[in-house]
Amino acid sequence: MRTIALALLTISASASFAQETITNKTGSKYTFKTIFELPASGVRDQCKTATCWSFSTLSMLESELLRTGKGNHDLSEMYVVRWGYVEKAINYIRMNGKCNFEQGGEGHDIPYIVSKYGIVPEEVYKGLEYGQARHNHDEMLALLQGMMEKLKTNPGGTYSKVWTQAVEGVLDAYLGKLPKTFQYRGKEFTPKSFAESLGLNMDNYVALTSFTHHPYNKPFTIEVPDNWSMQQAYNITLDELTQTTIDALKNGYSVAWAADVSEKGFSFRDGLGIIPVNDTLVKKKGDDSRFFNDAGAMRSGSAFDQPYPEKSITAELRQEEFDKQLTTDDHGMHITGLLTDQNGTRYFKVKNSWGTGNYCGGYLYVSEAYFKLKTISIMLHRDAIDKKIRQNCRI
Repeated sequence: MRTIALALLTISASASFAQETITNKTGSKYTFKTIFELPASGVRDQCKTATCWSFSTLSMLESELLRTGKGNHDLSEMYVVRWGYVEKAINYIRMNGKCNFEQGGEGHDIPYIVSKYGIVPEEVYKGLEYGQARHNHDEMLALLQGMMEKLKTNPGGTYSKVWTQAVEGVLDAYLGKLPKTFQYRGKEFTPKSFAESLGLNMDNYVALTSFTHHPYNKPFTIEVPDNWSMQQAYNITLDELTQTTIDALKNGYSVAWAADVSEKGFSFRDGLGIIPVNDTLVKKKGDDSRFFNDAGAMRSGSAFDQPYPEKSITAELRQEEFDKQLTTDDHGMHITGLLTDQNGTRYFKVKNSWGTGNYCGGYLYVSEAYFKLKTISIMLHRDAIDKKIRQNCRI
């Protein structure tokens, strides 16, 4: 999978039940009514990086801090990303270069990294040591990949104890040296003690998915390139996956969402993710930018202006799209609410990490059909999952 806080939504400990009528863009005939809406931190911008996995999952954890009464915190995405590069480098050498070494990752990387290395606030570690105002990892990644390409051949005949320090030297130069201790809100912390002070048990956050090429109610490793750590997700039915997400929102738990956003029915500019039955009602011209920051610029069609009937999504169709790589692991976002349009169709309110440049202020509305067809996985607190599913999957 592939911004500095600008706004803060109204904070409460549980879902609100507002009935405000909203739309997706100026001149649109869509009218949405909010069913559930959970508190979330401000919309961020991942800029020219494929680090959505960190932005989306930390956003979910920031909502968890609000839910648990720990207040508003802006956690450092680049602290997690930095340790992610180190862990990916170690894994790359262990696998003799037969795995992915890119910017991407998965939501489950965050609990792993926070458990091992702790976490820090954004104000302590911004990850912009290279003198730019906006994140851009192209040059840094080129250097790291060059190092990995040479190192995988084991040029010294055996690996020294210090090669990882060389990798960290590049990361220090671009992202900044990691703090051993820091002051935050009048107290001194280490990254580990700060993580402990937040009161979130990383073992409580689990990933769920739904595919038919593995048995239900058992975990498996989702076969996508950015799953470098080869962690597993619990496989449940498509209806269970959808209902789990809805029930989580109803009960005050937001959800980190990994999905395909390369579809012509996904338009950040238009604030929608839809799967119309008549697919000529949405159009895609050319390719999106590598990091999807221009997503929507290449989208058009009347289905972005008014609702039309959508496809009925089955587990078989979902599996077919995944096997043909028509559904790919593109992007991570944060589901914070549920809405219905004027026809009663349900949509998830989704917080993106591409800044606030669309009508919805950085959010968009994703139909249930789009969610069913294009979800790779979700991550959420285990207590948000139905007891029967937890028992069947042994979560």
